[in-house]
Amino acid sequence: MGKQWILGTAAVVIAAAGAFFVVGGSQAAPQTTFVLLDGSKETTAGLKGKVALVNFWATSCVTCVAEMPKMVSTYDKYHAKGYEHIGVAMSYDPPSYVVNYAETRKLPFKVAIDNTGAVAQAWGEVRLTPTSYLVNRKGEIVKRYVGEPDFAELHRLIEKLLAES
Repeated sequence: MGKQWILGTAAVVIAAAGAFFVVGGSQAAPQTTFVLLDGSKETTAGLKGKVALVNFWATSCVTCVAEMPKMVSTYDKYHAKGYEHIGVAMSYDPPSYVVNYAETRKLPFKVAIDNTGAVAQAWGEVRLTPTSYLVNRKGEIVKRYVGEPDFAELHRLIEKLLAES
């Protein structure tokens, strides 16, 4: 009985904290809904079957702005092969700034605004930008990057994941 109580309590604490559940050694991406700039919605479930990078960023983040051309280049290189990218603007980022940035830089990938902070909370209480999560075709988080990724390493990992069935 004691072991069951501890396991049950741990499960409740993990669920309440919005932590990731470990499935087969990998962390399942949290089930979230991204509200895109055009008002449409994308869900984590909608990414299944694709390799995806969920990138939390802000227009006021110097590193985010510096890495954005590389994010665009990565998207352009792999999108036709089944790669998706969702740029999630942090809740403190004014929506008009995000729209202006996305339009003037002609960002080719999906951009969402996390108005309430719920998406950042679900993905592990993201507070530092940039923070990115690489998700495989099964919807599992393969790698988390805090700060600018090593793009050569990221590209190798994307290619490996795209080659998996």
